[in-house]
Amino acid sequence: MTNNSPALLDRTDVSDETERWLARIGRLVPLIREHRQHNESRRFMSPEVFEALRAAGVHRMLISREFGGAQVELATGSAVVQELARHDPSLGWQMGVQAAIGRLSDYLPEPTARKMFKDHAGLVVGSVNPTGRAEPVDGGYTLSGTWAFASGSAHADWLVCAAVVTENGRPRITGGGPGIRMLFVPKDECRMLDTWYTLGLRGTGSEHYELDETFVPDEFVVDQADMFRPPDERPSRGYAISYYDFGLFGSASTALGIARGALAEFKTLATRKTATAATSALAEGHVVQERVARAEMLVRGARLMLADAAWHAARHGTAGDPLSALVRLAAATVAENTAAAVDIAFELAGSSSLYESSMLEHYFRDIHTAVKHITLSHTNVEMVGRYLLGGELSMRR
Repeated sequence: MTNNSPALLDRTDVSDETERWLARIGRLVPLIREHRQHNESRRFMSPEVFEALRAAGVHRMLISREFGGAQVELATGSAVVQELARHDPSLGWQMGVQAAIGRLSDYLPEPTARKMFKDHAGLVVGSVNPTGRAEPVDGGYTLSGTWAFASGSAHADWLVCAAVVTENGRPRITGGGPGIRMLFVPKDECRMLDTWYTLGLRGTGSEHYELDETFVPDEFVVDQADMFRPPDERPSRGYAISYYDFGLFGSASTALGIARGALAEFKTLATRKTATAATSALAEGHVVQERVARAEMLVRGARLMLADAAWHAARHGTAGDPLSALVRLAAATVAENTAAAVDIAFELAGSSSLYESSMLEHYFRDIHTAVKHITLSHTNVEMVGRYLLGGELSMRR
């Protein structure tokens, strides 16, 4: 008996919570598809799509309920980002970035977190790469610098600016390295720079931004050293998971959603397209069949690794390096597997994948942009290997 369904390869059992949130996204899919090309052309998310995501609570789904969020399970957040990325990778990326930066709400003083996340409806995004300078002054810091990759900035109320602490303009060295702080400023105090002209993820509006000699009060500052461990326990805490263990899931989930979308797109094409001089559809070719199965294997493996990492993070968020090693290895594997799977689909489609009208062209550009992010870097594999052999688990060396 012939069965054209994907059997269990593309199916996983999910919680009732995840089902409900995926149903919310399902209702938004027509709107997302309607605005997808427009978002690409204008290089940021349309107001219509943002308002729909905001009304559905997607931008606050991984924030503590105390700060106006839904505080969903990590597995639910990952599933939602994947589903968004299947239909528009730029949307998945922006919601993944918001989830990562939103993790800092548990590190900020409670009144500050409420002000930024509960009292404002916009995104809280920005850069945690310390390309700024923060000079201590009475009650806070004087901040200057230029930052990149403010994904979702078109709809942001606040931007985070990572900066090296300085004294008289020179980095202040403590504990063997410079002190680094994450400083939050209202977006309207920043100068946005029109820099986002890229290969992929064009609809994210990930512009540069800059500040000169701006005062930031202490209560809007997080010490980077704290971000390597779970935030202090308090009734308002959303997740007992460190910033760096939590933040990898948004980028990895986006990459996985892109790959799942690319495979689905190719399977549809393969049943309809007959190559020049061929007598049967692509789907009938033995080489195509073998390579599609390999691509499915890559995506399935990535999906299982990411789900396993999310399971461990939810239950062992305070484990420290053992958890970080697992999460980072999963993220790097997801990046490697998903890029390879999308490459297979792109190649097998032939000339059909060359045109901007093809979603395979879209997925190809977006996956190769997404995996450039440091959280998905292949250097994670090297660092985890060093740790498994008895060395220190460092970010890079």
